[in-house]
Amino acid sequence: MTDTVMLGDDLTVSAVGFGAMALTPVYGDVDDAESLATLHRAVDLGVTFLDTADVYGGGANERLIANLLTTRRDEVTLATKFGIAGDPTAGAPTFRGDAAYVRQSIDESLGRLRTDVVDLYYMHRRDLTVPIEETVGAMAELVTAGKVRHLGLSEVTADELRAAVAVHPIAAVQSEWSIWSRDVERQVVPAAAELGVGFVPYSPLGQGFLTGTVTSAADLSGSDFRHHLPRFSSDALDANLAVVEVIRAVADEREATPAQVALAWLRYRADELGVASVPIPGTRRAARVEENLDSLDVALSDGQLARLDAAAEAVSGDRFADLSFVSAGRE
Repeated sequence: MTDTVMLGDDLTVSAVGFGAMALTPVYGDVDDAESLATLHRAVDLGVTFLDTADVYGGGANERLIANLLTTRRDEVTLATKFGIAGDPTAGAPTFRGDAAYVRQSIDESLGRLRTDVVDLYYMHRRDLTVPIEETVGAMAELVTAGKVRHLGLSEVTADELRAAVAVHPIAAVQSEWSIWSRDVERQVVPAAAELGVGFVPYSPLGQGFLTGTVTSAADLSGSDFRHHLPRFSSDALDANLAVVEVIRAVADEREATPAQVALAWLRYRADELGVASVPIPGTRRAARVEENLDSLDVALSDGQLARLDAAAEAVSGDRFADLSFVSAGRE
């Protein structure tokens, strides 16, 4: 794949990235050998923008990716994150953004990843007890030290983004964005476009729901974290399945898959809003990487885009039960 996108701060990445959280057991059991094979296949195909975080699997995700980096570091644009302290699966997560924690976190991540530098380092979530200027200032020191090349922020508001950019250039904002998660379009995406900051949508396939592979709670394993998301509740599923049916109908018209249509819609929407955007769908299966990549070849008509936009208005349920740790809860 030769398609690339320039985000902010002159950071150029593959036009589709890979969200590695799926390679930890958040959606069910995983096999590390298969996960590593999927990562290698992604890089083979040109999906070289890899996204992880220190909190995924308690560091296990970074250690898994280190096995790829051992032989392919020069082929990869590596992103990781800090800021969620403790184990978020054990209860309400806590957040840290103080300067000492920033310095501690990068050294621990570099050790797990077995690399000298991270290409894109994100603040994963805001620590509301610490001014964002302090957190970004400490991150900027990591750039000066050569441990980090570019800075990113996850789930920040437009005002928080503006405050951060005043301290140091920001390459990307990462937040949930898809056909069924569009709250960022109100303020955050326009601010990113205005400031020349790229946007990296996580869960661009709605935690897999927009692929049409989930039709009831019974399709989810007992350990699947989606049981805790309002949109996967029995009260919301029927309404949300109607959204998937529109996606599926457009996919049939384009001889594409629902996943490809959902990703293509996001590409068109980002272009319309004037923001450089690279989604990071995650999967455990190499075949899904190929499918997601082929979304770059899917064209949508104005009529099809209008139908998808209208379907999005019928989404039932919030992204999370507690919105205080995402941008929508602070705007």
